[in-house]
Order: sequence, then structure tokens, then C-alpha cells
Amino acid sequence: MKRNAAQHPPLRRRQAAKEQRRLQLIKATIDAVARRGFAGTNISDVARAAGMSQGMVNLHFESKEKLLVETLRFLADEYKSAWETALERAGPTAAKKLAQLVELDFTPALCDRRKLAVWFAFWGEARSRPTYLRLCKQRDQEYDEALHGLCRQVIVEGRYKHADADVIASSLAALTDGLWMDILISHRSMSASRARRISFAYLANVFPGHFTDEGVVA
Repeated sequence: MKRNAAQHPPLRRRQAAKEQRRLQLIKATIDAVARRGFAGTNISDVARAAGMSQGMVNLHFESKEKLLVETLRFLADEYKSAWETALERAGPTAAKKLAQLVELDFTPALCDRRKLAVWFAFWGEARSRPTYLRLCKQRDQEYDEALHGLCRQVIVEGRYKHADADVIASSLAALTDGLWMDILISHRSMSASRARRISFAYLANVFPGHFTDEGVVA
């Protein structure tokens, strides 16, 4: 038993090193796909960018397809963790929680042009690749449920009689996707701060008692 206990720290270090190598390879894949797209990304380029051998990539992911799937999973998990944390840290009202979701979408960690390029690459492939479609749908469904629920709460709180929560939430989500695309392809004219202001301007239009184009009403 003592011998086994003594082996645990080295085992944990090896596991940590393994996870670190996987993360390095996923980040290298994000860079590669952002620069070259799916067709131009190959295992050797990813390995070189990560400072590893091609054999190391195959050891961790077995194939390019599995590496791409795990990269998409990483991005989906990162986004889910970020918005769930944002809601936990937001103020008690639905308006403040909704504001946090808008703020989050244009933070440097998520509104990164490399990651945006990879998201759009995966969305473009999702229709013909069931695994990509499943991961993208799961990410969208959970977020959309939270977004629609918050819009319904704001409508009740503000007594917006003619507001439609589903229309507003879907419009806001579509607006964000469009702004992400503008940031990706027209970054000189569309910045994250400008995209944020546009999003809040939309919310101020549909929920004037709760938002301005600068954010949530105090």
C-alpha cells in the first residue's frame, strides 16, 4: 500500500502532462484551422506548431478527424462554462443576467478572431458531419434555453405587453452571430466594443425600461 501511495504523485504529474499536451495540440489546431481552413490543416502542421512529433498527435487523437472533433468540443465546453459562470456572477435580476450574456460574447477570451474563424468553419461543415452538428446543436440549445428564459422574465418584470420572448431572444442570437461574422471579416470597421454597443442598442429598443445602448439600467 505504501508503494502504491508513493506512486500517486508521479501518476498525477503524468496525467497533468498528458492533458497539457492535449491542450497544446488543440490550441495549435485552432491556429491552423483559423489560418488554413479544414482542407488546409494537416497533422504535421499541427504537430510542428505545437512543438511535437506527428506520432505524438496520433498518440493523443489517433486521426485528424478526432483532433477536429475534440477541438470543437473544447470550444463548446469553453463557451458553456463561460456563460454559466457569467450568469452565476451576474446580479439578481433577469436584465442584469441578460446584460452579462451580451458582455460575454464580446470579451477578448471568446471574441477572438482565431476562434471565430474556427467556429464558422465548424458551422459550415456541421450540415454534412453529424458529430459536428450534434455538438453545435447541444451548445446552441442550452444557451438558447437560458436566453429565452431571461427574455421571458424581463417581459414579465417590465410588463412589456406586446413583446415576444422567442422573437427577441432569436433576434439577439442572430444579431450576435452576424456581429461575430463582421468582426471576423471586417475587423477594421467592426470592433468588439462597437458590436457590444449595437447589441445593447437592440435591447434598449425592445426593453427600454431596462437597457440603454451602454448597458443595463442601474
